[in-house]
Amino acid sequence: MTEISAEPRGTLTVRTMAMPADTNANGDIFGGWVMSRMDQAGGIAGVERAMGRVVTVAVESMTFIQPVRVGDVLCVYCEIEQVGRSSMKIHVEAFAKRFLTGERHKVTDATFTFVAIDEDGKPRPVPDISAAG
Repeated sequence: MTEISAEPRGTLTVRTMAMPADTNANGDIFGGWVMSRMDQAGGIAGVERAMGRVVTVAVESMTFIQPVRVGDVLCVYCEIEQVGRSSMKIHVEAFAKRFLTGERHKVTDATFTFVAIDEDGKPRPVPDISAAG
């Protein structure tokens, strides 16, 4: 189930290197570390689209296809799939660019749901960008 050089969906949003402190007992990078970077990337995409604060409210299923190893560069791509009144579904994909070889392997993907919030933490409408200039 290796996906070498699969074309990512969306925009490159986060790029970071996997370090030894991020490993589990097997020497692979923790899945939670990968998921955290994906949530961060989705949050960046959500803030840009909502033009303000957002919070993560759900993550649809996530299956890890390949491990991330120390020295790999994790590249996270985001694509906004759906915008509701106050929520957004953002498809997030993670790829590992392998240390030394530079091969790109898809690691995992998931759909994250974010809600736009106001300064009091209450849901607010996501601006309609189709009406803008």
